[in-house]
Amino acid sequence: MLFALHPIPRGWVSALALAVILGRGFPVGAQARETDEQVNIRVYRLASPAVVSVRSPHSTGSGTIIDPAGLIVTNGHVVGRSRTVEVTLADGRKFTAQVTAVSRNPDLALLRLNNPPAHLPTISIAPVGKPVLVGQRAFAIGDPFGRFAGTLTTGIVSRLDQTQQLIQTDALLNPGNSGGPLLNSDGELIGVNTAVFADGTGNVRLGFAISSDRLRQFLADVQAGRVGLWESTPTPQLQINAPKLTASFSHRDETLPDGSYFQIYEFQGQAGQNVVIEMNSQQVDPYMILFDPQGRQIADDDDSGGGKNALIRTRLPLTGTYTLYVNSYEAGKIGSYTLAIRSTNDPKLTGILLQQSGILGADSQVMPRDGSLFDLLSFEGKSGQVVQITLTSSDFHPYLILYSPDQRVLQKHNGLPDRRSAVIKLRLPTTGIYRVVANSFTPQGRGRYELIVREVR
Repeated sequence: MLFALHPIPRGWVSALALAVILGRGFPVGAQARETDEQVNIRVYRLASPAVVSVRSPHSTGSGTIIDPAGLIVTNGHVVGRSRTVEVTLADGRKFTAQVTAVSRNPDLALLRLNNPPAHLPTISIAPVGKPVLVGQRAFAIGDPFGRFAGTLTTGIVSRLDQTQQLIQTDALLNPGNSGGPLLNSDGELIGVNTAVFADGTGNVRLGFAISSDRLRQFLADVQAGRVGLWESTPTPQLQINAPKLTASFSHRDETLPDGSYFQIYEFQGQAGQNVVIEMNSQQVDPYMILFDPQGRQIADDDDSGGGKNALIRTRLPLTGTYTLYVNSYEAGKIGSYTLAIRSTNDPKLTGILLQQSGILGADSQVMPRDGSLFDLLSFEGKSGQVVQITLTSSDFHPYLILYSPDQRVLQKHNGLPDRRSAVIKLRLPTTGIYRVVANSFTPQGRGRYELIVREVR
């Protein structure tokens, strides 16, 4: 991923600067200059119709239509091992798409819409002879958090990583932006957004995009048959109450965008079953994420098992196949671990619809209104059911928001007066998937929390 930075003749400096600001095709002159606002509006109008939302069983992201026949580029980690995904166009129409090629390095995937409509909008890849320059404006469009499709953020190209052919930008990227376009002032694709770096405080967030040069090479490799689909291998099955399983992370495993290794397991669960999942290791920092049979994340944990061990204690909401992602939390770490699932009659779990221990920190999402951190969780509720939702923390002032299945805010609680717990109690208006925002009341809030959704009789 090498970027060619050519010397600029002294007399061209001001002209080049204006070209970056104004965009190609605009004359350099006082009357032709666009304001920042006008550039933002123009780029958005040009590009946003060709930006899509992508949903696979275990991930959401964004994508870019690059061919009117229905070819879409996104990230490999967005589609995972899926053969088909759901694509939502900017106008709200939904289609299924076939995954035609996936690459781990670079983290790219190519999709083809099934029965694509005529006259699809597209985004052009920036031409080879048009270098990306540090300091030029950068625009990102995508579907952050899988809930805010068509979001535009702006910034500059802040660094070029010549080793990995990554473009670093300060344009705000969040989960769900993965696979979406990074654009120049002409609305051309200069990169595919792929990862975010955040420090432990959550105050520093840097976005990274795979360069258009590397994207072109990926597309050429696909056309030449050098890149295809990942091999489909059976997912290992776990048994509840079986002896502990011992396994290891190795350099052959798949990685997340941050470079950490992960493995996937499945197990059969029953609605209402109380389970405890334990992952222990002396060599890596265990992390687990649990998805229900409908692909919804219902629990995750880092250090609740003591030391760096992970532990999930939850009540299963549905009967069916559950998917468990186990992860070495730190990038590049390999080593052995043990994993076990057992059923429990823990009375504390009786009537619990969701129990989640978590940490507001580097992996949390950022509230646009004030920069505070939050995690988004979900549970399945029934019409007329009375529930009590409790968010507690000894590290920060908790703030709680409950969304209905149709995305309306039902209730909020500001954690007062004790500043240690926020509580919502209500009768659910309809049957469906409810979403809970575990938030810090202040932008500075960081630390551990526990969220419990319990049915009240």
